[in-house]
Amino acid sequence: MHLSESARLVFEVLAGAATATRPQLAAGAGLSKPTVSLAVAELEAAGLAARSGTASGATGRSAAVYGLGRAAGAVLAVDLGPTRTRVRGCALDGTLLAQSAGTRPGAAGTVREVLAALPADAPLRAVVVAVGDVTALDRDGTGMRPATAKAGPAFDALAVALPEGVPVHPENNVNCAALAELHEGAARGRDTFGFLRIGVGIGLGIVVGGRVLRGVNGAAGEVARLPYPWDEGREPGPEALERHMGARSLLRRAALAWQDGDGVRPRTAKRLFALSGQGHATARAVVAAHAADVGRLAAAVTAVLDPGLIVLGGAVGAEPQLLPGVRAELARLSWPTEVVTSEVGDRGTVAGAARLAVARGIRAVTGDPVRTPAR
Repeated sequence: MHLSESARLVFEVLAGAATATRPQLAAGAGLSKPTVSLAVAELEAAGLAARSGTASGATGRSAAVYGLGRAAGAVLAVDLGPTRTRVRGCALDGTLLAQSAGTRPGAAGTVREVLAALPADAPLRAVVVAVGDVTALDRDGTGMRPATAKAGPAFDALAVALPEGVPVHPENNVNCAALAELHEGAARGRDTFGFLRIGVGIGLGIVVGGRVLRGVNGAAGEVARLPYPWDEGREPGPEALERHMGARSLLRRAALAWQDGDGVRPRTAKRLFALSGQGHATARAVVAAHAADVGRLAAAVTAVLDPGLIVLGGAVGAEPQLLPGVRAELARLSWPTEVVTSEVGDRGTVAGAARLAVARGIRAVTGDPVRTPAR
């Protein structure tokens, strides 16, 4: 779609504001009122903007209020999690149009359900799929895809549910969650921080100057690749740190620590933390040891990045019982760094993916280069 430069600017401002008057669009775009009037007329003719009402000004005069038109379209965000799939459909102003959740094996069905709920006359502009993997150019060099078998097959299986011709962009799930923390979570007002996710796997989202740091290979923050163990007589193994710190290993350590008089051994991390919260001595000891491990990982992150803030998230990392131990170990080993618990929880990944999808959708309309991951 070919738009004039002024129409592109006004469309971006309108998408960011959701609704606005012409004077507000002029101020936001830095354009004159006559230029904005021409741009709005161009957008209305293309179905990209539509009058949505009127607003009264301080002088008592009424001004037309504009919002996005149906032709602006919609975007899709998919959190392809290890066990659950969450899907959101949004307008280009970020308005939630439809959402659903289901099992990972049923991801294609969940996507189809949300697609069916989107307005029929709103073209789908972009799809962002959050995956638990590094993303890289495919073999043809024509698009991005998961770099390993961690998420590759599931991503390919999901693609069959998506309309042909719509750009599909995979993004690392921890990066998506970090963006959600930046905009609506524990890192609001902070433009530099680390989001440390501890769950089945481990990962780090790095935000510097309000933007996610991806690295040359798209692998910045892959803390699972930190050498572990690192001492005499033992060789580090690939992703051995993740195997040591992931939820499965936490439960294995709990099983080894469990005594005959401790009662039924916890089969889930949630149950382990519940027992710890109730004062169960062995459970508390296992949780304390795990908090110290997370604190050491946070110290490694701080030694390299000095982010000032670390947000703990993930199915295990967001457990409040970890926080005191993580803070104590980090304070013992590294620079003063604030540590807080995630505020967006398990919805953070799909929320961040939606933000990226909206940004890509806007660029699809305006034809401007995409700058992602971004604010």
